[in-house]
Amino acid sequence: MNPVNCGLKAILLFLSLIPALAGAALTVIYDSGDTKSIAPFLEAFNSTEFSLSQNQSNQAPQLLHPPQLGAADIESLLPIRSPGLTPGLVLPENHDRPFAQPFFLIGSDDLSKQWLLENRDRLKEVGAVGMLVQADTLEDLRRIAEISGGLSIMPASATDLAEALKISHYPVLITAHGIEQ
Repeated sequence: MNPVNCGLKAILLFLSLIPALAGAALTVIYDSGDTKSIAPFLEAFNSTEFSLSQNQSNQAPQLLHPPQLGAADIESLLPIRSPGLTPGLVLPENHDRPFAQPFFLIGSDDLSKQWLLENRDRLKEVGAVGMLVQADTLEDLRRIAEISGGLSIMPASATDLAEALKISHYPVLITAHGIEQ
């Protein structure tokens, strides 16, 4: 299965949970200034404008105004930025944190692409999932998806995560027992 399609499916699955969470109080934990409104996503779930007229062939009612699913357009996520994170050398560090699954951070830079190629099999073996923390273009996303060989990689900023783990460079693998490159 195409990794980009896997990512889109994961985003759409997340969006399907929004109505269930809509009643919960919202608290802003961090706002980088690059925050995008969630309104376009909610419109898709709140749209109740259906055409009540059915033609003689008994077709199902049609939406008068089909929702515009911003998350389905992967380009709407670009550019991906993680202020404070840059490509570079990461020294191994031991820790004991309760991460349920190993994960890795990469960018679309040459160092990250080479690291992903060299470590792809190991990442698959340990069941790691990835975060693409820097990308500028759709071509960047396509190239990472191509190199990933089926690994699950989601585009996302990792600034808060990097601060919490005290890392400033990627590519990096984070497990329950340590941080390594």
